Amino acid sequence: MKYNNFEFNTYFENYPDAKGFFGKYGGSYIPPELQAAMNEINEAYQTICKTPEFINELHRIRKEFQGRPTPISYLKRLSEKIGNARLYVKREDLNHTGAHKLNHCMGEVLLAKSMGKKKVIAETGAGQHGVAMATAAAYFGMECDIYMGSVDIQKQAPNVARMKILGANVVEVTHGLATLKEAVDAAFSAYTKEYKNAIYCIGSVVGPHPFPMMVRDFQSIIGIEAREQMIEMTGSLPDAIVACVGGGSNAMGLFSGFLNDPVTIYGVEPLGRGEKLGDHAASLSFGTEGIMHGFNSIMLKDEKGEPAPVYSVASGLDYPSSGPEHAFLHDIGRVKYDMVTDDETVDAFFELSKTEGIIPAIESAHAVAYGIKLAQKMQSGSILINLSGRGDKDMDYIIEKYGIR
Repeated sequence: MKYNNFEFNTYFENYPDAKGFFGKYGGSYIPPELQAAMNEINEAYQTICKTPEFINELHRIRKEFQGRPTPISYLKRLSEKIGNARLYVKREDLNHTGAHKLNHCMGEVLLAKSMGKKKVIAETGAGQHGVAMATAAAYFGMECDIYMGSVDIQKQAPNVARMKILGANVVEVTHGLATLKEAVDAAFSAYTKEYKNAIYCIGSVVGPHPFPMMVRDFQSIIGIEAREQMIEMTGSLPDAIVACVGGGSNAMGLFSGFLNDPVTIYGVEPLGRGEKLGDHAASLSFGTEGIMHGFNSIMLKDEKGEPAPVYSVASGLDYPSSGPEHAFLHDIGRVKYDMVTDDETVDAFFELSKTEGIIPAIESAHAVAYGIKLAQKMQSGSILINLSGRGDKDMDYIIEKYGIR
């Protein structure tokens, strides 16, 4: 399929290129000693991960341990309440550990084990990546350090407890805003001292090459399954697909299955409290080109050109940049990126819970909120929303801040 004269049937053969670029975005902007480590990871990924042995083992893990494939649910009551388009959700909340994150964590740690590494290092915001990484490390018998901002530790206490129960060492990060960006900073700093015996398993489609590609590829199981399931359930592709975007791993997982199809694709960013800088984390909507954490993308900047402070009710979305592939898809127009506020998100959190009996992660509720708005505009058709995680981790925080609606 062509989109704005861009050919998508050979997309995955050409993007990223050999240096990790999606157009002008991506690449690897890191110190030479770390570049050697990234080259080692890339070479291992291109060799080990392409073998039948690796592919078969990952398939077995996904089936027997993760519980894949995850189902698609038709939101009958919510669709009838809105009265227009039919709403469906891809149930990544039913993936083991309660979110999509385990899809790439099991792949990354299996690769680390195959490379002879002894330890995994990771960052986390909402805690779902941390829980998934701690789970994968326990499964493969490896040490695990998880860096997490003190603000997010307070907001996501259930996930912090899960990580510790699983045997991970949770390292509190207190500098700066003490949220996701600072956790990434701290994890990168630790990795520079331990890269010979450890691997830094990045939690999204961000960071230096090969991680945006590698995480996307491991997450693509979402889109592969969803495309097949929608055709089986409904006899056709959805008219539109929707996913929340912070760094953007769940979104790229879903989008990758439909890029070459006549399907409208929406990425939903957190508008938070409003458009003022510091009140949101909508980098693709308000940002400009810039480099942080070893990759070039679209990012929010302060008056000095440094990464700006960001905010979202969702700890997993409060990041001042987005994956380079999202920046590329944004520029060529293949994906439409839009925003929802905290209030719209919380309304959707309760609406889905009370109408369908599914409590979504507050990150996923951004996509649900946008899916509801989209359904209200459409006169017919179907919308597939990626329900990237379950909301157990958010209930205490939401009830304390917003009460029960």
